[in-house]
Amino acid sequence: MAIGSPTLTEKSLEQNEKRGLRRSMEARHLVMIAMGGVIGSGLFLSSGYTIAQAGPLGAIIAYLIGAAVVYMVMACLGELAVAYPVSGAFHIYAARSIGPATGFATAWLYWLCWAVALGSEFTAAGLLMQRWFPEVDVWIWCLVFASILFALNAISSRVFGESEFWFALIKVAAVIGLIVLGGAALFGFHPLAENGYPFLGENLNTPQGLFPNGITGVLITTLAVFYAFSGSELIGVAAGETANPAVNIPKAMRTTVIRLLIFFVGAITVIACTVPYEETSVEASPFVTVFSQLGIPYAADVMNFVIITALLSAGNCGLFSCARMLFSLADEGHAPKALGKLTKRGIPLLALCVSMLGGLASLISSVVAPTTVYLVLVSIAGFATVGVWMSITASHFFHRRAFLQSGGRTANLAYKAPLFPLLPIAAFILCLISLIGIGFDPTQATALYFGIPFVGACYAYFHYKYGRHKKGHPKGQDKEQETVDAS
Repeated sequence: MAIGSPTLTEKSLEQNEKRGLRRSMEARHLVMIAMGGVIGSGLFLSSGYTIAQAGPLGAIIAYLIGAAVVYMVMACLGELAVAYPVSGAFHIYAARSIGPATGFATAWLYWLCWAVALGSEFTAAGLLMQRWFPEVDVWIWCLVFASILFALNAISSRVFGESEFWFALIKVAAVIGLIVLGGAALFGFHPLAENGYPFLGENLNTPQGLFPNGITGVLITTLAVFYAFSGSELIGVAAGETANPAVNIPKAMRTTVIRLLIFFVGAITVIACTVPYEETSVEASPFVTVFSQLGIPYAADVMNFVIITALLSAGNCGLFSCARMLFSLADEGHAPKALGKLTKRGIPLLALCVSMLGGLASLISSVVAPTTVYLVLVSIAGFATVGVWMSITASHFFHRRAFLQSGGRTANLAYKAPLFPLLPIAAFILCLISLIGIGFDPTQATALYFGIPFVGACYAYFHYKYGRHKKGHPKGQDKEQETVDAS
């Protein structure tokens, strides 16, 4: 039987249920989890930097390129997630389609990415709270937020999905408000604005031209935009806890890509056309600037609340992702067995605790050693995002090729990515170019210095621990392969 066939998918579902995870999330939860992971400080805080680097028009182009790459990665992910609907899925895809060592490296890359992100999200949220409570230390707020997110994740996957739905809904409403109100103002409808308001595209052409820093500025910004879109792949992590994955996962994929295109490109277009190029920076949120220009009362306080919600939403997704990745590693035999134990509600509680400790460790390192340990971890986190995307596209390429070579028909796939093999190849090459291009940007080059050795160390450890003296696949994969052979 061909790998990825409908029968194998059904057996994957049965095996995953036996392992104790509850399939309690619907398509709406998946969409909001992906939106919650993506829409964060990258859009609310860093979009000003994007415009400053690439220029107004260049920023719009960069986000369009980023959205195209996200679509290609999500299409590949959709086919894999339906074929292998298991929790912590990225390294499962890579282990089965490419090799167990690649799966091992992918899993630890992604876990470290979100563990680091947890610390930075807590820190940023604590700093923003000082606007209202300047006498309260930042670390106190960090512990408060960490406790809240831990509780939401520890109760049940449905509680996590429901909380993330409402978390994400707040910031999605803010983005929609920016697009609708800001877009209307660009067409001349701005009754509360006190000063003159730019009309449509008059801000696109800067004194230095359409591309003030040349094409290089656009290229470097495109690399950063890829990172801004990270989190969309969380649908794959939640596949193991999704009801009716053959229907809900493709539906969530399509909805997420369309919404990301509208929200990200729409928001950056409104901001680029509204905020003068010379006034963009990383020190102030362009969302606050736009709402202030519109004359919206208490714009700064409202957006401060929204941004805090956005940070907690991203942290919520990150903690969920970390725990499921550790659970999946333990289930495959590549992490301590204790991390694979579940509560009666189907929650990998110990994996959740370890992930939270990882987040708090990165939080501490950001205070104790901001120029050493924390810089290393953040660099690896940035590198990991694109690395995981490359793993997803490569896994899809080898998965589909093996499926066809074994006599499978694409018509039998519950969900299939279009334009095979061009789509996964193009996505892989674009991600690779982004990693190569990092070397030309001094602010991002550290990702290569630490990311490549980290990946090398993962491969080396895997081959030392599990390689030559153990034949075949990881523990969990052996079970699945036996099912395929028997079929």
